[in-house]
Amino acid sequence: MRPRSSRGRSRADAVVQDELAAEAAAAAEAEAELRDLEVEQERQERLHSNGLPERARLLMALEKAGLLDRTEGRYGAEGPLVLHEREDSYALDYLNEYGEFYEMFRILEGYGMAPPRDPDAVPASVRAHSALLRAMARAGTMEGFDVGHAVRLAQADPDAVLAFAAWIEARGRSSR
Repeated sequence: MRPRSSRGRSRADAVVQDELAAEAAAAAEAEAELRDLEVEQERQERLHSNGLPERARLLMALEKAGLLDRTEGRYGAEGPLVLHEREDSYALDYLNEYGEFYEMFRILEGYGMAPPRDPDAVPASVRAHSALLRAMARAGTMEGFDVGHAVRLAQADPDAVLAFAAWIEARGRSSR
C-alpha cells in the first residue's frame, strides 16, 4: 500500500472541513430557529395570561371616559390622570393580535403608554388617583364621575384613596 500524497490528504482535509462547517452552520440555524420559537411561545403565553384581556378592557373603558388623552408625563401635584403600567403595553399587543380589537389598538397606541421610569418618584397622590380611576374603570363605575374629585381626594389623603381603590377592586372580584 502506498502512502497518500500530501496533496490527496489536503483535499480530504478540505472536504472534511467543509462538511464540519456546513454542520456547524446548520446547527446554528436550528438553534436560532428554536430561540425564535421560544420567544414566540413566551409572547403567546404573555398575551393569554396576566389578565391581559381584562387590562385591555380597562384601557378601553379609560379611553371611553376620556381619561387617556390627559396622561402627560409630568408627575407634579396632579400629574397624569392614569399612570401606565408595563402590562399596558402587553395589553396593546393583545388588542393588536386579535382583529376585532384592532381599531381600539390604533386609538390607544397614540397615547404613549410608557410607565414612569421611577415609580417611587411619582407622588403618592398621583399613584392614588390613578389607582382609584383604574379600579373604577374595572368596576364599570366611571360614568358621570368627576375626575377632579378623585384628584382632590387623593391629594387630601392618598392612603385612604388607595384603600378605597383596593376595596372597589375586591368588591369587583367578589361580584364576578
